[in-house]
Amino acid sequence: MDISLPSPKPPPHSILIHSHKHLLHHHHHHQASMQNSSYHHHATTTMSITTSTSSSTNDEKKWAEKLLRECAKAISDKDSTKIHHFLWMLNELSSPYGDTDQKLASYFLQALFCKATDSGDRSFNTLISIAEKNHCFETARKVILKFQEVSPWTTFGHVASNCAILEALEGEAKLHIIDMSNTYCTQWPTLLEALATRNDDTPHLRLSVVVSARAGGTVIKEIGQRMEKFARLMGVPFEFQVVSGFTRLGELKKEDFSLREDEVVAINLIGALRRVNIDERSDFLRMIHQLKPKVVTVVEEEADFTSNKDVFVMCFEECLRFYGVFFQMLQESFGVSTSNERLMLERECSRSILSVLACEGDGGGGGNGEYYYCERREKGRQWSERLRGVEFMPVNLSDDALDDVKALLKRYQGGWSLVTSTKNSTSSQGEDDDDDHGCFGVYLAWKDEAVVWASAWKPS
Repeated sequence: MDISLPSPKPPPHSILIHSHKHLLHHHHHHQASMQNSSYHHHATTTMSITTSTSSSTNDEKKWAEKLLRECAKAISDKDSTKIHHFLWMLNELSSPYGDTDQKLASYFLQALFCKATDSGDRSFNTLISIAEKNHCFETARKVILKFQEVSPWTTFGHVASNCAILEALEGEAKLHIIDMSNTYCTQWPTLLEALATRNDDTPHLRLSVVVSARAGGTVIKEIGQRMEKFARLMGVPFEFQVVSGFTRLGELKKEDFSLREDEVVAINLIGALRRVNIDERSDFLRMIHQLKPKVVTVVEEEADFTSNKDVFVMCFEECLRFYGVFFQMLQESFGVSTSNERLMLERECSRSILSVLACEGDGGGGGNGEYYYCERREKGRQWSERLRGVEFMPVNLSDDALDDVKALLKRYQGGWSLVTSTKNSTSSQGEDDDDDHGCFGVYLAWKDEAVVWASAWKPS
């Protein structure tokens, strides 16, 4: 398909509506000379969409979604005329430095262009290569800490998981936590503090951090040194271990973790399951089961990019819904100013969007089978089904744990809430009824929409 597009230009917000009207005026005169009736119908449709965006404040906030939907539909229909037209319009109106609509249009434009030109894998690998070359641990650390300061999006899972781990391992003398998350160990200082203040003897903690072959060895070494220093400060006997030498989580084996008989195992999976290739997920969870953990904590963002992956328009709609919420949340959490931390978070989203919508396979990588980011998310209900299918059973979060999560949310601006599954109660644990469609755990909700799911499990 012959699609070309000039480099995106970031128009100032003040001229957005003027540019939009000028586009329509120019296009209206152009279409008068066109004899193609299908193009005439398309132009009329576009005019009704874009004119409505300048007619009211509420509709103006939705112009990006409308244009993006039309473009996605054109790509699905393989209508090159419409594709070129909508890509051109989005290119003129979008900006990574504008308001939420302009940002949303900018990052989805990149993915839609790559989808239309079959250049997703190549573009994705280029973006990842650039990100790796420009990676700086201190900068990444500042982004993570700033995001945790303004939003509970990540800290919600940290608190819920830490509570579940502490309760499951209470009274044990030797602990082994296997961390397969990509959180730079930012959740563990609070757990070390809790261990240091336990009523019984302070336990020995071994922390095994799983790091892929492409992750920076220097970074994880520095993290380990910081963790060891903090553990000494807290008076917690501590051992830091790195598990590496693999390209995909699905390659991990039981033998990689050097299990010891006198240790009790807990496994922490925050944002980890979505990085496992779809066809390897059941085997990966069976491997987790073989480790005989006392508890497995699972935290995932509430989106489904898996069941609909072969139907482009459906996958696009779910992607637009999820990232539309995320970008709006960033806007309100960071405020109107565009900080470097917010821009970095948004650029990371742009790579994920590209991975989901324009890359082959499970979502992002190369033809050699190596998938650096596997962004095929599933919802809590789907993960619950997978976990129960390989003989895990849910562990209820205690009332104290739920109180800790609620206390966390009170530290942030309004709009956040905790939603508990009806199955997250002692009376219903393990029962196979139809409430919540078989889902366990708790949800972080933003403006009443579930965005992150947290749960705890153990082998049945």
